[in-house]
Amino acid sequence: MAQQRNTDAVEVKFCCSICLDLLKDPVTLPCGHNYCMSCIQTHWDADDQVKIYKCPLCQKSFIPRPVLEKNTMLEDLVEEVRKTGLQAANADQCSVGDVACDVCTGRKLKAVKSCLVCLASYCEEHLQPHYQSPTFKKHKLVEASGKLQDSICSRHDEVMKIFCRTDQQCICIVCSMDEHKGHDTVSAATERSEKQKELSERRQKLQQRILDLEKDVVERQQEMEAINRSADKAVEDSVEIFTKLIHLIKKRSSDVKQQIRSQQESEVSQVKELQEKLEQEIRELKRKDAELEELSHTEDHTQFLHSYSSESQPAESTDSQRPKINRLLYFEDVMAAVTAARDKMKDIFAEKRPSVEPRTRAEFLQYSCQIILDPNTADNFLVLSEGNRKITFTDKKMAYSQHPDRFFLISQVLAKDGLTGRCYWEVEMSRNVGVAVAYKSIRRSGDLNACAFGFNEKSWVLNCGNSYTFRHDKQPKSVSGPPSSRVGVYLDHSAGILSFYSVSDTMTLLHRVQTTFTQPLYAGLWLCGLNGDTAELCKLD
Repeated sequence: MAQQRNTDAVEVKFCCSICLDLLKDPVTLPCGHNYCMSCIQTHWDADDQVKIYKCPLCQKSFIPRPVLEKNTMLEDLVEEVRKTGLQAANADQCSVGDVACDVCTGRKLKAVKSCLVCLASYCEEHLQPHYQSPTFKKHKLVEASGKLQDSICSRHDEVMKIFCRTDQQCICIVCSMDEHKGHDTVSAATERSEKQKELSERRQKLQQRILDLEKDVVERQQEMEAINRSADKAVEDSVEIFTKLIHLIKKRSSDVKQQIRSQQESEVSQVKELQEKLEQEIRELKRKDAELEELSHTEDHTQFLHSYSSESQPAESTDSQRPKINRLLYFEDVMAAVTAARDKMKDIFAEKRPSVEPRTRAEFLQYSCQIILDPNTADNFLVLSEGNRKITFTDKKMAYSQHPDRFFLISQVLAKDGLTGRCYWEVEMSRNVGVAVAYKSIRRSGDLNACAFGFNEKSWVLNCGNSYTFRHDKQPKSVSGPPSSRVGVYLDHSAGILSFYSVSDTMTLLHRVQTTFTQPLYAGLWLCGLNGDTAELCKLD
């Protein structure tokens, strides 16, 4: 022990201040301090971004990073120290962060155990009585702890072995007879046992939550992989399709060009042939005109008349017999067809890409619209209120005027205005409510299948109650989702998307429709027929 204490000065000189162990591959910085090669290199690697390298002890800065060489003389000295066993002695000495032995005097050694009875910590040497003497047999030893004083009452200097449930704190025996007298108290061990059970239950819940979240992470990973595969396939297929389309267009362009040139050659040939005939005719006519001119200069009347009578009349011009043909008509027709094809393709490629459906309620609210119900469509057992945004079912028939748009013997109503584009609205409801959209041309009376929401091809409805059911054209579909008194409806008319959401802290998709809408859609509400049932189109700010 004395030998170990005499090695303090040597230890300081030959230990690395970073790892607190004997130097390995020692290097000396320009400031004179020594470190293990790997320790200082690792320390400086963290400073590579700022390019300023400091000595951990004196904080002296070096720019640029010093090139370090092993100090062989120091390495020899360290090896000598290692041989004398100083490293083993150093392992028992208390370092920063360790719990010190409460018995050691002078330089304290590292404690290995703490006694909850003695409320003291002991090194290996001073712990031996607890192992050897029967006196300490019932003492409870734990891993060395520096918080033993937390178990001592600051007022009475007694061990706090009692827990006051009234004040939820640990107390000593004196406290239980003084300011905590009459309180609900138990031993600290008893309270620990119960809290241990609670802790176990909490851990089980946390572990189950972790398992659930890990499962969700795996599902999200699978979802991302599916998205990536789908996107990659879509890109690959679209490139292939456009490549074939470009090839087809080039081939068609070549065919059209060849047809135009062929027609050009045919038309030019015909016109050239006719041109040659006309030029021949012109030459004949000019020759005839010259003969007639010569005849006109004959002075002998008898000879003139004899010669004139023998002259044949000129034949009718071939041009007067040729039908008038628009030889440019073919080329005009081709250009019209090509232009029409171009315009059609421009319309196709000018179409907007598929719209991305909102995800958060804030994104949905960007498309919110104010919907007002049409009183002329309300069934006689529906009462409208809140500026024609709310309906309430009543068992007393209302004295509404007759109107061709009014639903008869079915408790539903339509909005006044049709919806196109992108729209979002929310419905607050009591129970057994149908949230619907329909074409205005839906029947108002007669056959139930023709006028009830969801029982025909002109309407779509989500019935909300203890569960959800979606219906269109008489086809029901069970829908799962969290119960909610508020349902949101998102419509993208041009994209053919109709989505229903459960609205709470988050937006939960209940059902989505992908179709083609041919007419404007009108929001609709339906009540089951129980007195007092309500449904209201919410004001969305």
